[in-house]
Amino acid sequence: MERDKNPDRWSWWYLLFILQVAGCLWVPFYNRVEPTFIGMPFFYWYQLGFVILGAVLTGLVYFMTRRRHEP
Repeated sequence: MERDKNPDRWSWWYLLFILQVAGCLWVPFYNRVEPTFIGMPFFYWYQLGFVILGAVLTGLVYFMTRRRHEP
């Protein structure tokens, strides 16, 4: 798959960042105690999971939108 040579071009991959922002800003969804996971309330393990998910999504966007180095 040939990637675009213009680094300023917008990509659909950037929409994955909206998932990260929406998931963290939608507090009523995760502002609760149940269900617990290994004694940790949902509020905390949801945020911890979102840190990991955010890193994965950021890495995915980076690798899918970076320019290939020409030899």
